Amino acid sequence: MPQPKPMGLSIHYRRYALTMLFLVYMLNFVDRQIVNILAEPIKRELGLADWQLGSLTGLSFAIFYATLALPIARWAERANRVRIVALSAITWSLFTTICGVAQTFAQLFLARVGVGVGEAGCTPASQSLISDYTTRERRASALAFFSMGIPAGTLVGMVVGGLIADSLGWRASFALVGVPGIILGLLAYFTLPEPRKSFAASEVQAAPSLREALAELGSKRTYIWLTVAMAAMSFGIYSNLAFQSSHFLRNHAEGLGTLAVRLNDLTGIRLGATGFLGTVLGLIVGICGAAGTWLGGWSTDRGVRSSLNAYATIPAAAALCMPFALFATYTASNTVAALCLMGLPMMLQSIYYGPIFAAVQSLVRPRTRATATAIFLFFANLIGLGLGPLSVGLISDLLAPSMGSGDAIRWALISTSLVYVLAAAAFMAARKSIRQDIVS
Repeated sequence: MPQPKPMGLSIHYRRYALTMLFLVYMLNFVDRQIVNILAEPIKRELGLADWQLGSLTGLSFAIFYATLALPIARWAERANRVRIVALSAITWSLFTTICGVAQTFAQLFLARVGVGVGEAGCTPASQSLISDYTTRERRASALAFFSMGIPAGTLVGMVVGGLIADSLGWRASFALVGVPGIILGLLAYFTLPEPRKSFAASEVQAAPSLREALAELGSKRTYIWLTVAMAAMSFGIYSNLAFQSSHFLRNHAEGLGTLAVRLNDLTGIRLGATGFLGTVLGLIVGICGAAGTWLGGWSTDRGVRSSLNAYATIPAAAALCMPFALFATYTASNTVAALCLMGLPMMLQSIYYGPIFAAVQSLVRPRTRATATAIFLFFANLIGLGLGPLSVGLISDLLAPSMGSGDAIRWALISTSLVYVLAAAAFMAARKSIRQDIVS
């Protein structure tokens, strides 16, 4: 199907636009994931159970994030997508700062809901913009670069959140990380290009109605199976990210303290357990996650030159290895070994970003892309982000009376990692029809 191509945008301006969207997405995940490293201090001060921590890191955010993404995406099919992305960034950043003044579980829950409301407009509009900035041959790499905002944002959130929490407390962490998003949102609003303005009039297609868009998506078996795969991957990833710091603080507290003291002796840098863990986990998630994201996009762009099946085969192989990698990590008794082993699952779980987002953008017509992403993420976030951390918290609470809090969180994380097998099966099912379904 012929596609409209941006006119009047230099390669440098397009690179600037991709970089700006990457930075916005990075701050999206800073504000989304910072609560994970702050979970234990919040739990102690507010007297929360693990299921409440799970709802703060997942359900509170996912409720409105998932439900508002579709109407905002429909708006993005017709309106200025740049303004939607910019206003979304400003909104979620304001609510992140509000988290720092919450005095009760209910207040913090509602503030996290506000973060989800703001972030609902970011991904569908951003991915639609990127698909207009690039050709299909470079789409997986471009979307992988955008998706590197996930590990980069997690790195910054874990490191900065942990360091600020060590010195100023968890409330200051929320307050301080919200400010950059407001500034970046304003910068994006005034400087990012909207490619639709440069399309030739003959190339502009009318946005289909919601009924037409749903009919188009429902006719794609590949899209349905990729949605299942995305939901399963999100369930495993968000479950792991929400409680990995709790696992280490409960099962490796002594080892973390020893390593923090050694760091102080060698460098003079004085960190508490939370600050040290946040820094190390942030670096592991950021570096290994970025490497996996780049590897997934690069290998897929090379693979699709000979077979479109690469969109599904590459992430399926990575997903199948995940339960084994997580089992080895969470059963390691040595703190250094456990931290080193964490790098492998962090890389494997990031490989699928470029392939799956590029495939979804290629399955539909240009004016249906934001809607396709929104529906795709609706199920991924409602099931994965909403239920994943909550499920781990519930399993941990059930096991804690007989096993203790440390072993309870360990086996809750290991048991939920089996969901990656379902993800691998869904990717392979999508492989069967992807060549027939790709249109743009």
